[in-house]
Amino acid sequence: MENNYYAQKLNSQKLFKVYETKIPRVKQYLDAEISFVRDNLSGSESVLELGAGYGRIVKELAGNCKSIIGIDISDESVSLGKEYLKNTPNAEIITMDIHNLTFEKKFNVILCLQNGLSAMKVTSSDLIDKILEMVVSGGKVYFSTYSKKFWEYRLMWFKEQAEKGLLGELDLDKTKDGVIICKDGFKATTHTPEDLKMIGCLSGYEYQIHEVDESSVFLIIHKR
Repeated sequence: MENNYYAQKLNSQKLFKVYETKIPRVKQYLDAEISFVRDNLSGSESVLELGAGYGRIVKELAGNCKSIIGIDISDESVSLGKEYLKNTPNAEIITMDIHNLTFEKKFNVILCLQNGLSAMKVTSSDLIDKILEMVVSGGKVYFSTYSKKFWEYRLMWFKEQAEKGLLGELDLDKTKDGVIICKDGFKATTHTPEDLKMIGCLSGYEYQIHEVDESSVFLIIHKR
């Protein structure tokens, strides 16, 4: 799946509708993922979210940190996000490509949630190193992907999105083993706990793998 899928197709109001799901278990997953991060914030952190869309998670976490910035590749999503966050003074959203990060400041916490490892192709050790360079000593990076136990509900959610016209029709013959493929070329993969462990090992820092709510799996890297 290419980054420009999000820049050209799944952006702005469409992305907003993705999260207007009628599936209770998916709502629970979305809430649990945010709650896990929120419970690990003290309130004094500067936070960066990679692939922030229109700022859904940014807004949810703004009250639990000193400041939070979200970046996204889609100008339309960022434009919607500026409106969405206009009454959240410690939150900001800007257009930026994760593969061309240009921040001069460093952050206490960096988030790459909602299976961003797949969506933004965060797989190379070089990119992981660049992300870690933007974290202060003693800071953390959170990556999350889907739990294998959540596959049935994830599939239901993607079918719901396709029915809303937000994605192409699912190719059910090719959709399996944690990989969702749509007939319009969209492809969403899943990183296994073993994949996350490999990323953690390559980082050179202490890390943890933590499953939340039987729906998401987190890799937390502690930069010392």
